[in-house]
Amino acid sequence: MTQTINRSRLFNASCFALITTAFSFSISSGTLKSLGKQLQYSGESLGYIQSLWFFGFPIAMIIGGLIYHSIGGKKIMNLAFISHFLGAGLTLYAIYFVSELSFNLLLLSNLLLGIGCGCTEAACNPMIADSYDGDKRDKMLNRFHMWFPGGIFVGAIISELMTQQGFSWQSQFWLIPIPAVVYAFLFFGQKFPESTEEQSKSLSSNLKAMLSPLFIFIFCCMALTAITEFGPQKWTGLIMESSGAKPMLILALTAGLMAVLRYFGGPMTKALGQTGVLLFGAILSTIGIFLFSTQIGNMTYIAAIIFALGVAFFWPTMIGFIAARIPKSGALGMSIIGGVGMFSTAIFQPIIGGWIDSDIEKQKALGIAEGPALDLAAGQQTLSTMMTFPGILIVAFIILFFWQRGVKPAGSAGH
Repeated sequence: MTQTINRSRLFNASCFALITTAFSFSISSGTLKSLGKQLQYSGESLGYIQSLWFFGFPIAMIIGGLIYHSIGGKKIMNLAFISHFLGAGLTLYAIYFVSELSFNLLLLSNLLLGIGCGCTEAACNPMIADSYDGDKRDKMLNRFHMWFPGGIFVGAIISELMTQQGFSWQSQFWLIPIPAVVYAFLFFGQKFPESTEEQSKSLSSNLKAMLSPLFIFIFCCMALTAITEFGPQKWTGLIMESSGAKPMLILALTAGLMAVLRYFGGPMTKALGQTGVLLFGAILSTIGIFLFSTQIGNMTYIAAIIFALGVAFFWPTMIGFIAARIPKSGALGMSIIGGVGMFSTAIFQPIIGGWIDSDIEKQKALGIAEGPALDLAAGQQTLSTMMTFPGILIVAFIILFFWQRGVKPAGSAGH
């Protein structure tokens, strides 16, 4: 008897897998200051811990994307669950039983969590694409991808409520394995759909397309759009805690708005075009980070709204740009672009942490005493340095706007 494919169950399982990814991102971001204080880690050390998440993600995503059609999505999701569960378990052990090993355990746990998140992307994207046709496929892929910022929103709100109820910061990490258990249950015993996606013609043709000037240009821009989005999101909570604002509410506001914008983002891209969306995003991102670096208290929530408006469409538009304008690069091209975004973020995490350490010393030299005033002054100085990323993008996307003006996309804009 042939087993039927339960598309609804598979889709719901995929959403819970992406929520696991989002929880691992939001909980670690919101508890970053507590982790550094409790375990006495410098900003640079915290940056190295975070960077392993961003290294594991693209490695798993790219390798998983290459082997999906040979081993199947179910095996990749089995690896995702093992990585998510072990990563969460090691994190909990490291922060509850603090020792000299804790730093190395946190490096390993973040690498495992990143691998689990990358496997989720590698398996669920083609699985959903194979489950639906035409407009339904685009609709379901969009609904799937909204659960990264949506999951960050949910995780941030739950984390903030736990803090208000007196739960320890360590206890918040118990949230991560909950959606992992749910998606493992939903995937268990299910048959994945057969691939209906046309196989890439050849690796050589993909690579040839990826050596084009346009692909290389977007490759470089993706490194900057990713760190523009994830850099401030990972560090703003730690910095803004000294400003009178609630870090988890800033993260929830940013992520929640991004989720809504991505869900209803079609008309925006249709009106402005891909290059127009990217250019306006760079401008708004610069303004948002500038406000983060100069404002305190309730004004930081205004900064969060402007920042979210700026970065919301970066990731899907960059991937969609490759699908529409360099289609011969195939699925590999989209995986590479996504991968460079995560690698860029990984590389810059310890660098940003080092900036914070350096700015603390500079502010001390100016006579600012220890405490919230020092943390805020140094953090805002670091955020002003981060403005360099979207500032470069404004110039790059102006060039791209005129470069691609009048050039008709070869295919669909993707999802």
